[in-house]
Amino acid sequence: MDKQQDEQQDARSNAHRSDPRDTRSDARPVLEGPDIARVLTRIAHEIVERAKGADDVVLLGIPTRGVFLARRLADKLEQITERKMPVGSLDITMYRDDLRMHPPRALARTEIPGDGIDGRLVVLVDDVLFSGRTIRAALDALNDIGRPRAVQLAVLVDRGHRELPIRADYVGKNLPTSLRETVKVQLAEEDGRDTVLLGAKPAAPGAHP
Repeated sequence: MDKQQDEQQDARSNAHRSDPRDTRSDARPVLEGPDIARVLTRIAHEIVERAKGADDVVLLGIPTRGVFLARRLADKLEQITERKMPVGSLDITMYRDDLRMHPPRALARTEIPGDGIDGRLVVLVDDVLFSGRTIRAALDALNDIGRPRAVQLAVLVDRGHRELPIRADYVGKNLPTSLRETVKVQLAEEDGRDTVLLGAKPAAPGAHP
């Protein structure tokens, strides 16, 4: 009886591991919560150093997870500078160059701090830098709002494969990847935990192995 129960348990375990819906089986963490906290602290110090005190810095997160990262960076900058840091969000939905190629997207929120962005150093914040097209859309959206003194980019992960001449000024982790891999950022505010996962890109429907 014990052997039969063991065999049944093994069968259930094997079925779980082979279930294509189980994304946990082929994804591995490359950053965990403490790592993310450390790199955000480092980026905050780099911003203060490069901006010579960050007196005119405005942080704008790109929805969704870029907004959470921007708020965390603002908290860390406040701890360093002992000043309230302007932070907001920048929706890029209507500026995407693939807008006509996908189903309609829900608009996110654009929230600009009360003093605006004119003449300020705007730091755009996003979770993953990939082709660069998201950042180009963000620059277009920013141009319709005001005229900052300068624009910089902070990202948690740079996975390479740029299609446009765009680079990040502040990078949490450079993560070389192949186009057959996917990078997924999970943050506690949205996903219940902090982690960055690297896994295989799901096969397209009908694709042959």
